[in-house]
Amino acid sequence: MLTRRQFGRNLLGSALLLNGFGLSNAFAAPASRAIVYNCPAEWAGWGAMLELVKKETGIDVPMDNKNSGQAVSQIIAEAKNPVADAAYLGISFAINAKNQGLVENYKGEGWQKVPEGLKDPEGAWVSIHAGTVGFMVNVEALDGLPVPKGWKDLLDPKYEGLMGFLDPSSAFVGYACAVAANHALGGTLDDFKPALDYFKALMQNSPVVPKQTAYARCLSGEIPILFDYDFSAYRARYTDKAPIEFVIPSEGTIQVPYVMSLVKNAPHADAGRRVIDFVLSEKGQKHWAENYLRPVVGDIETLAPEAAAKFLPASEYARAGSVDYAKMAAVQVAFSEAYLKAVKG
Repeated sequence: MLTRRQFGRNLLGSALLLNGFGLSNAFAAPASRAIVYNCPAEWAGWGAMLELVKKETGIDVPMDNKNSGQAVSQIIAEAKNPVADAAYLGISFAINAKNQGLVENYKGEGWQKVPEGLKDPEGAWVSIHAGTVGFMVNVEALDGLPVPKGWKDLLDPKYEGLMGFLDPSSAFVGYACAVAANHALGGTLDDFKPALDYFKALMQNSPVVPKQTAYARCLSGEIPILFDYDFSAYRARYTDKAPIEFVIPSEGTIQVPYVMSLVKNAPHADAGRRVIDFVLSEKGQKHWAENYLRPVVGDIETLAPEAAAKFLPASEYARAGSVDYAKMAAVQVAFSEAYLKAVKG
């Protein structure tokens, strides 16, 4: 039910539109607010995207510094009294959120444009962009050590204390990196032994394992080698002018999508829907492309040719494969438990 203030605001907004003074684009509406979990300002261009959302739609979306696992845990904790309207999640977390009944189906204008295979057929989630797993390397912070070329290089004691990765049992990027390493080292989604053995051995080199995005820590040199996505490395190098190189591991890697879902019983569901539609609009997809993310509607070469020209050659990306995302979601809990047991002994 609308409060008097909200009702008055809506009447004023309608009057402005009728008199020709409203915003002119299709997304425009009186100012409102949506809570979207897991949109850190320094991650994937979200900081500027939230400003663009406010400018183009009138919807205020506060920055939220959770990771995918923390976002889902919060949604579960708030199930009887939801706070979030939407969530930005790694695809495996979104699939599991659907299976737990935490999200609502939404097939909006943006959903209709996304290719099959990159959206839930029932509308529970929809991909908004994708990235390729690799190494984000601060070459100056290596103090003359060679830039690692593959997963196995990092087992060398000379890299002790110089690398980091987000917690694979909590953050989607951490889990995606573990799946990538497992895939590259001969494992499958039914056999995570290569990855478990790898991370257990890697712990001997004292890696830093944060739960939140560590972008700034890599730029500062605190974590010279960070398991992350290509879009983070390119942004660091070309936007933030940091001494960063992106490495696609010689043994191979994977590309994965990130998605958005509407939270079940969202308190401001309409605002949440409009945010999802906007990030999938031409303006939204162009923003992602300009921030070095692979768009899901259109292609990066058309939407942002200057950004596309800065990517590593296609021959390098030939080592980036894909996996069964539904299977990746199904085995995630079992992997997390096995990972924690392996690294903690």
